[in-house]
Amino acid sequence: MNIYVGNLHYDIGEDDLEEVFREFGEVTSVKIISDKFSGRSKGFGFVDMPIDADGHKAIEELNDVDLKGRNMKVNQAREKSDNSRNKFS
Repeated sequence: MNIYVGNLHYDIGEDDLEEVFREFGEVTSVKIISDKFSGRSKGFGFVDMPIDADGHKAIEELNDVDLKGRNMKVNQAREKSDNSRNKFS
């Protein structure tokens, strides 16, 4: 299950996020999205958990929970639609 995690403190690293989610089960990948020019975190990322039940439990338990002074927004990631990026092509 691919999980969206938003409203992250800018100092949170991928290892920090993995540690939080690992409490709920196996984590196969963690990716915090960063600005391609400055390299600074954009304050959101994605966590992949192979067992859906673990992912649902993590979402239920972690949504709106404070992590370093910011309440995380945690929900199932939506697939990127084809027309969201290519409006002018």
